[in-house]
Amino acid sequence: MAAKDTARDVGRRAAGHPWFHRLSRAGLAARGVLYLLIGWLALLIASGHGGKEADKQGALRAIADRPGGWAVLCLLAAGFAGLALWQFAEALYGRPLPQGRRKRMRFPAAFRGLTYTVGCVGTIGFLFGLGHTSSDQQSRAMSARAMAEPGGRWAVLAVGAGFVVWGAVTLVNAGRRAFRDELATDEMGPVAHWIVQPLGMVGNIARGLIGGAVGAFLAYAAISFEPDRAQGLDGVLREFAATPAGGWGLAVIALGVVTFGLYSFCEVRWRKVEAVEPQDDGPPGA
Repeated sequence: MAAKDTARDVGRRAAGHPWFHRLSRAGLAARGVLYLLIGWLALLIASGHGGKEADKQGALRAIADRPGGWAVLCLLAAGFAGLALWQFAEALYGRPLPQGRRKRMRFPAAFRGLTYTVGCVGTIGFLFGLGHTSSDQQSRAMSARAMAEPGGRWAVLAVGAGFVVWGAVTLVNAGRRAFRDELATDEMGPVAHWIVQPLGMVGNIARGLIGGAVGAFLAYAAISFEPDRAQGLDGVLREFAATPAGGWGLAVIALGVVTFGLYSFCEVRWRKVEAVEPQDDGPPGA
């Protein structure tokens, strides 16, 4: 027990170090760069000039094709590592929010930590020439492998339903402006409030719509038992162009993705990144 307590104390001190906070903010900047690039690629597709997939792989390829791209990719990988460590710290020690120690607050942080870990590993793999397949190909291949296993169809359906629920929650929270709870709003001036709030609302609405659409395609693939129906980020974005709104529909969503990228840079300045363990909000498992 003593060793466990010592390890926890060491981890808490590390999570509270200013350099850890800087690494977390660097990760938010890396996320912003990625969203800006994905949104830009989607805008190119909407205008009929897109040649790369509008997803993470397409964004990484766009970076790699530029001078100094390898160094930028290394920085992105380090940024995603920082995001993952930050979210795992929040899962372990609590979030800087009211009732931040409760499981319902810390579990999503653990899930985000896993997501950012996958992003970091994928970026490193890209650096070494691995994982160059698009998000659509990855989604279909993973769905096919899962459905080939006993009960895999229901697992894919559960994942799809999870994305749909996440998308719905994100949309509701965007409307409620719940993202403000994660920001140091007391440090903002009137102009910052005027800029950050609409960026957060529009950006999170776009994320919610895209996440819900990804989940809907996964769920449909599981229900119809057709793995090829699954879509990744690129496929989902292109589906918006297939709606009656056409390219304008995709352009609107793409601008929303760009907006979330800009909002991520606002989070670099004002996001609460201090993993805390409040003592006044009940037991950790409540």
